Amino acid sequence: MAPSTPPLGPHFQTAEPHNSYQTSRHTKPTLSTTMACIFCKIIKGDIPSLKLFESEKTLAFLDIGPLSRGHSLIIPKHHGAKLHDIPDDQLAEVLSVTKKIAVAQGVEDYNILQNNGRIAHQEVDHVHFHLIPKPNKEEGLGIVWPTKQADKGELQKLLEEIKSKM
Repeated sequence: MAPSTPPLGPHFQTAEPHNSYQTSRHTKPTLSTTMACIFCKIIKGDIPSLKLFESEKTLAFLDIGPLSRGHSLIIPKHHGAKLHDIPDDQLAEVLSVTKKIAVAQGVEDYNILQNNGRIAHQEVDHVHFHLIPKPNKEEGLGIVWPTKQADKGELQKLLEEIKSKM
């Protein structure tokens, strides 16, 4: 028996390739990448989700493998594996929706996480943001942050290099 899919709202957008590219640096998704993507299937309605929010450009739903109660995923509907693959206009409301979900949950402490690439712990090749409530030390996201002493001269060079490319 096929799973039932939720009714699609007026802002439903398919996972077909989009034509809203601002610059050539954005990778155009192919039909095969969007068809294989679990998040594109959720956007299309082929896989049901516990939908919190949906608009023309953004979808938010509860994570089915949560780190804590209320762990949510907020995704742009535009398919792209990494943040730099998504046109700016497709990201415009992601953080405001994330904030609305945090406020609606009444969470006091929480993490917003977005990973890019396998060694950075990205498991689904579709940009997504995690809102992970941190109700106590045991639940939610656990982080080890191995800081290093930075050379001030190297930091200044890096600053100039990055700014020259923005």
